[in-house]
Amino acid sequence: MDVLRPTLIRIGGRVYRKNVVQEQAYPQEEEEEEDFCAGPSDCADEPCDAFVVEETEKGFRCRVEVPSPLYKYIIGKKGETKKRLETETRTSISIPKPGVEGEIVITGQHRGGVISARTRIDVLLDSFRKKQPFTHFLSFALNQPAIQEKFLQFKEEVLEKCSKDHGVSSSLFQNPAKLHLTLGTLVLLNEQEIQKACDLLQRCKEDFVDQIAGGKPLTVEVAGVEYMNDDPAMTDVLYAKVHMKDGSDRLQVIADRLVERFMASGLMLKEWDRVKLHATVMNTLFRKDPSAEERSNTTTGKSSFKERESFNGRNILKLFENFYFGEAQLDSVRLSQRFSSDASGYYATSGQLTFS
Repeated sequence: MDVLRPTLIRIGGRVYRKNVVQEQAYPQEEEEEEDFCAGPSDCADEPCDAFVVEETEKGFRCRVEVPSPLYKYIIGKKGETKKRLETETRTSISIPKPGVEGEIVITGQHRGGVISARTRIDVLLDSFRKKQPFTHFLSFALNQPAIQEKFLQFKEEVLEKCSKDHGVSSSLFQNPAKLHLTLGTLVLLNEQEIQKACDLLQRCKEDFVDQIAGGKPLTVEVAGVEYMNDDPAMTDVLYAKVHMKDGSDRLQVIADRLVERFMASGLMLKEWDRVKLHATVMNTLFRKDPSAEERSNTTTGKSSFKERESFNGRNILKLFENFYFGEAQLDSVRLSQRFSSDASGYYATSGQLTFS
């Protein structure tokens, strides 16, 4: 790391410097760990406006809600991360048992030490959360019967006319029951975080969605296909384009504002400057995993892109450039659960925002 230009991380409107722990100092660690410092090593004068520090008879205490799957990152291999945090901040850190949802409690004789420990835990959790595979996503369902019927016609004609093109096979096609538009992906690690996302959806409905949608479903047309990458001869994702039937940008505005609010809440990471409204119809990820969903930002979770076998989409794009998949009524935004199905075959819904 260039000490004159350290990596900076912004959390909760504050900026922290990130220091990478030298691996040789902890040879027993199996996973690469990162350590962080919030400014000067003496944190006694650090303002505590981002969280509550209670004064007790024996000193000070701070509580932080952490999903149980993230406990291991605070504990570390053989408890080394926790021990190091406690030693360097002169605090005691109490963590619930694995799998038990609860609060991490930081106690210490000095307020500055408790604040320092809490700050470092926050930054550690933020770093490791970004490495988790996404669990949920905001979606518009496009699996209405008329759309599904036209999609199956599209699949049949593509296989009839383009099956000799490199990489084209039936395994590439989306499950018609799961046709959708993805607005953005989320990592929700317990019921409390799922409920937080559901509550935010309802606030968005009250704050701006009802006004934009006018209390009625949005009528969209699904027509034409496009590809994601630069070379149509090496296509990984082919998608159907979607636009409002009345020519307005209301769907785009709702999508962008929803993502903006979810990003501001910390529930969603930024992937695009604007939401790219698209309905995936062919994806090389489906070749090995029919239940896979594409992610635009591949930095979160383990990427499968290296294992992909691209297909030649030139003829498909030429022959089906203006293929009409039909008209759909979008009446809700759903908080959809990854790798799941409901009775209709669509993704299980953890919560939703309705337009009417």
